[in-house]
Amino acid sequence: MARVISVEAERFPIAGIFTISRGSKTEAEVITCTISENGHVGRGECVPYKRYGETMNGVRDAIQAMSERIVGGIDRIALLDAMPAGAARNAVDCALWDLEAKISGNPVAEAIWPDPLRQLETAYTLSLGEPEAMAAQARANAGRPLLKVKIGGDNDIARIRAVTEAAPQSRIILDANEGWTDENIEANLAFAAELGIALIEQPLPAGRDEILRRIAHPVPICADESVHEAKNLETLVGLYDAVNIKLDKSGGLTAALILRDRARELGFGVMVGCMVGTSLAMAPAILLAQDADFVDLDGPLLLARDRVPGLVYQGSLVSPPDRALWG
Repeated sequence: MARVISVEAERFPIAGIFTISRGSKTEAEVITCTISENGHVGRGECVPYKRYGETMNGVRDAIQAMSERIVGGIDRIALLDAMPAGAARNAVDCALWDLEAKISGNPVAEAIWPDPLRQLETAYTLSLGEPEAMAAQARANAGRPLLKVKIGGDNDIARIRAVTEAAPQSRIILDANEGWTDENIEANLAFAAELGIALIEQPLPAGRDEILRRIAHPVPICADESVHEAKNLETLVGLYDAVNIKLDKSGGLTAALILRDRARELGFGVMVGCMVGTSLAMAPAILLAQDADFVDLDGPLLLARDRVPGLVYQGSLVSPPDRALWG
């Protein structure tokens, strides 16, 4: 029996409103790719990223344009050349991983990780808002060991102060989403260091970050929008201290594993992050993140409704996926 592929657009409501420096949203829009073969079914989920010009229709069309080759048996390695990095390739790649595991009976984890999978401590994300509102978010989550705080505006020093005072025991990652400038970055970095911030993500716009080579890094700086594939990493040496690997940027687990290994070779710290998606999107990233320095896989915690079955979260601890979900 030949392979069969289907592509579906799905929407999952967010619990409240999720806001970053580029805008707000109230639902997670995802594309799910399903590949079936001889009664076995593999699934992969991706989140189109408007920052890179991706749309729901565009990603769905890109996957459907590959239907003939997918049905014809293309493997994950050939897929790396057949599709560009991005959300569409991620959905197909993860569906192929899942299908391989279902056909062989061997979990994906056995192929990529030598030890038993462990629970991971994930960051929990606080939306961008006025300092008082962000303090309230931080206070409500002050029992979580790691908070990721969305910033990126003119009032960030007040936001940083408000959050750290409201959650004094939590380690904090600041994510500026390219919202700082050459004029304010040094003052913001110094203030963040004074308050013990653990990491700062993408403070400056990708491609306009050369100042990072010349200024002090009193807090480690992590590339997000500036990093996609392994072939780009060498240009970031001296600019960044760590990289945030997301499957939707790298274009799937296969490419993300290559990116992670190259990042380690070049001396970067590794963060494994996510878009706001369901447990199906997080599942392969949990395997990738087993040795990460920072884990930010809280997408399902931000949703009002997740897939069933979904990942199991106990506070900020997330367990490896059940094979009924993925892998």
